[in-house]
Parts: sequence; C-alpha cells; structure tokens
Amino acid sequence: MALVIVSSPRFADHVTPAGHPERVARAAVFDEVARRWSGRGARVVEPAPAGHDDLRRVHDARYLEALAGAAGRSVTLDPDTVTSPHSHHVALLAAGAACLAADLAVAGNHPTAAFVRPPGHHAERDRAMGFCLFNNVAVAAARARQSGVARVAIVDIDVHHGNGTQWAYYEDPAVLYVSLHQYPYYPGTGGVAEIGRGAGSGTTVNIPLEAGATDADYDLALASVVVPVLEAFGPELVIVSAGYDAHHRDPLAGMRVSTEGFGAVMARLWSLAVETCAGRLVVVTEGGYDLPALGDGLEVTLETIATAPRPVTPVQGDTSRAREALAALRAVQAPYWPTL
Repeated sequence: MALVIVSSPRFADHVTPAGHPERVARAAVFDEVARRWSGRGARVVEPAPAGHDDLRRVHDARYLEALAGAAGRSVTLDPDTVTSPHSHHVALLAAGAACLAADLAVAGNHPTAAFVRPPGHHAERDRAMGFCLFNNVAVAAARARQSGVARVAIVDIDVHHGNGTQWAYYEDPAVLYVSLHQYPYYPGTGGVAEIGRGAGSGTTVNIPLEAGATDADYDLALASVVVPVLEAFGPELVIVSAGYDAHHRDPLAGMRVSTEGFGAVMARLWSLAVETCAGRLVVVTEGGYDLPALGDGLEVTLETIATAPRPVTPVQGDTSRAREALAALRAVQAPYWPTL
C-alpha cells in the first residue's frame, strides 16, 4: 500500500470555545482514523510547520505578522474564528502538512491525505475567517507550482464555498479551482458567474447547489462537469479540499449526501487522478462537524484511494438540483470548456 497520511496529535492543541463547531474532538477523530490505517499498512508521517516563504506566496506579510503576534494568546479574529495560545503553531503545522502531502504525492506518484485543523479554504490573503487561519490548500498548491508542477487542480467539496482559495488563484491559469457547495450560503461567494479574471478566466468553476442536494446530484456534477473540465485542463496534481459537512447529519448545512455518496465522489476523483497525473492525489481536510460522519467520511475516502480505481457506476436518484446548476454553469463556462 502506497497510501501516506500526514497527521499529528498537535492538532488538538488549537482550542476553541465551548460549543464551537470546529472543536478539539475533531482532532481525536483524525488520530483514531490515522491509527487504524497505520495498522493496515499506511505510512503516517508527522508534519513540520510551513515556512515563511511558503506562506508568503499566498498571504500578505502584514497578515502573517498579525497572526504571529497572536501566538501565546486567545484572540477573536472574526465572529467565527478564534485563536488559543498554541493556535499559531498548530495552523503552521496544518499548512505544513498540506505542503508535505503535496510533496510526497508528486515525488512518489501516489495518493496522500493530510488530516489537519484548523481548516483553511476561507482564509484570504489578508484575513482569517470561517474558522480558518492559513489557507492550507492554496499554500500547498503554490508550493507545488514553485517546485515545478505546471498545472494544479483544486477540487473543493466542502459544503461552504472556498472563497479564500478562489481569490488566491482567480487570475492564475495554472491553477484550476472547482467548487461544489451549498448556495446561497456562507460565505456568500461561489456563483456561476465567478469564473476567474484575465488570463485566469475559465479556471474558476463554481457549481452552486441548492440545499437538499443528494448523492445523485453530486455524482452528476462530477461526471458531467468536474471530470471533463479536469481532463481538458490536464493537471499534474489534484488537491481535494475535503470537507465532509455536506453529509446529511452535519449540523451546519442542509445537504443530503451520505457516506456512500462521499465514496462515489472520491472514486471519480481518484480515477481521474490516476488517468491524468499518475495518481498524484492529495486530500486535505476542511469542514465536517458531526463527528461520526467525519470519521465515516475519512474512512470511505481512504478505502477508495488505497486501492486501484474501479469502474464507477452512476448514482441513481433525483438530480433536479444539479441539473439546474449545471445548465446555468454551461451558459457561462462553455466558451472556456467546449467539452461541456
């Protein structure tokens, strides 16, 4: 088994207030899943903190200084986002874990997973938001590009739109950002008309789904848009912003995806990664706030990417929400992706 998991018990040291959804217990889920998979032959690797150069490719220097200034203290950064005394170091580890996972996937042509918190995809160049301090996947993508990877695709399946990741690469044609998310919903971005700017026009692809979207909706969106777009783009690395908060049990959203539905999503992405970039797939955790659903989502993800891809059977069911979103998407994206 070539599967590598980047994880650390230190992710429990980012402490949020009582009742906060992004709670320490999420780290215990990561640790337990990593422990089980270590027993099955996966290699579990400890991360190192992200370096300043890696962070500066994505974040403003003054913002980095402000976060460093919060080290050792409990600070409220926005209504949803807080630090505790060890949070700055833990966030550096989260970004570093995503970078290491990308490095290992590229070097070894195999899948990797980074089990990290705090999550990252809402963090913008100059501000924290939505529980996120550093944008872990954006930093990892920039690291990969710096190391010589020509094209990186980021597929965001978190139920919330990854505004920070989108804006980081909005004008960059070398990084494709694709997001499936509940809409309208926090943070308010992610409409189909947000397609990128300048040379990056067309390399932001948003699939905004109405609340109540099902396994079949997600599978149709993957099969008819995400896979064809990624095939045309030809990534050398695929990074998944793996939020599990579209699960029907999650308390923060209104989607109806099952654990098996996440398995179907990952099966399509894993098959695509094997076909297009020799299996260079990186899974980085984002949200997921029902603890059993989070654990089940991680398990089905690892079960999927730990073995050779199998033929994918379309998921049956109501696809009305996806069809509505995809019709609107094709109207604006067809000039950039003729296969749509």
